[in-house]
Amino acid sequence: MKKKSLALLLGATVLCTAAGAAQLYSYAEDVKLQIAGAEEETGDGTEAAGDLQDEENVNADAGISMVSTADLVDTSGDAFSYSGVADIAENAMPSIVAITNKSVQEVRGYFRGQTFQYENESCGSGIIVGQNEDELLICTNNHVVEDASELTVSFADESSYEAQIKGTDPSNDLAVVAVKLEDIDKDTLDAIKIAQMGDSDELRVGEQVVAIGNALGYGQSVTTGIVSAKDRSISVEDMYEAVTYENLIQTDAAINPGNSGGALLNMRGELIGINSAKASSSGVEGMGYAIPITKAQPILETLMTRETRSKVDESEAAYVGISGESVSSEVTQLYNVPAGIYVSQVAENSPAEEAGLQQGDIITGFDGVTVTSMEGLRDRLEYYKGGETVEMTIQTAANGAYKEKTITITLGLKANYQ
Repeated sequence: MKKKSLALLLGATVLCTAAGAAQLYSYAEDVKLQIAGAEEETGDGTEAAGDLQDEENVNADAGISMVSTADLVDTSGDAFSYSGVADIAENAMPSIVAITNKSVQEVRGYFRGQTFQYENESCGSGIIVGQNEDELLICTNNHVVEDASELTVSFADESSYEAQIKGTDPSNDLAVVAVKLEDIDKDTLDAIKIAQMGDSDELRVGEQVVAIGNALGYGQSVTTGIVSAKDRSISVEDMYEAVTYENLIQTDAAINPGNSGGALLNMRGELIGINSAKASSSGVEGMGYAIPITKAQPILETLMTRETRSKVDESEAAYVGISGESVSSEVTQLYNVPAGIYVSQVAENSPAEEAGLQQGDIITGFDGVTVTSMEGLRDRLEYYKGGETVEMTIQTAANGAYKEKTITITLGLKANYQ
């Protein structure tokens, strides 16, 4: 599979300020980007929760519902169809949400050791893919929700609610966020629905597709195009390293800032991709990329079963006791080293030392979630209390090769190690 070197933008969560948009795309300074504001939350909302759930598709173990292609296709062979893009958009809009991510960013000053913090607000999209007994579950890109200190989801009726990250898979740029059903007003529950799942393996090059998302933070908008190619690989630069994503759908449907995490639909209105990135090199037009739903669905189903966590108070913050650095994609390719966090130092008498972690080990997973950088591990630790016991996946060098193993670590209380 041939990999092309392009300047790519991860979907492009858009900064929810005109100035931010200008930094990314040189938009006019007087453009004001807006998303649906928070509405007053009223009503119980629980009595309508059952309206979203398809009992025939409930995972018995997790109590999770996801609507499949079978719900759209008649067993007699007559497939459900629409007369055009307008019908597809009208049917799909109730399944698409806007996501606002408030985070605190740290930047280095001009003088050595000097840092500044500022609050950042960015916008992306999401797709309602299921629910359990207590939560409405929404899939999106990991880069839409990473580093979030506060997440807000805005539905098709323009109501907005607080959301929590349920699970992330940074290596595949996927995430699931949850909104409590008891918080959602009955009228909102009546206005939204779970997306219909399609089969991206059946896509043909040249087939028409429809993209829906929160472009530029204005609210949901619709673009259309074709499947330009399948099984594409792209390399995207983030602040730590170049990350490669494989087996993507390439489309010429416009994918703009804010479309990240939005839906790519076939002409039967089925979800066949999650919009994720676009080529932004000078002179390049019409090259957007989406994660195929057949690749994403098993990952999402795993994330949907995870415990929903909220950030813990600083007084209860967890501690591991390592220093480390990301293994770059170049090092991975040149030296056949696993991608993850290279452990450069293990603190004496720390939880990491007690768990058997050693210098030279490479951490690849924390409590079932892939981690690729120290920043990513720190972000995960913000949701764990000192004293909790979790599993950590590591790669250990042995006889010139790395061998994967899982260790159990009891997290320390950060306040005890300062």
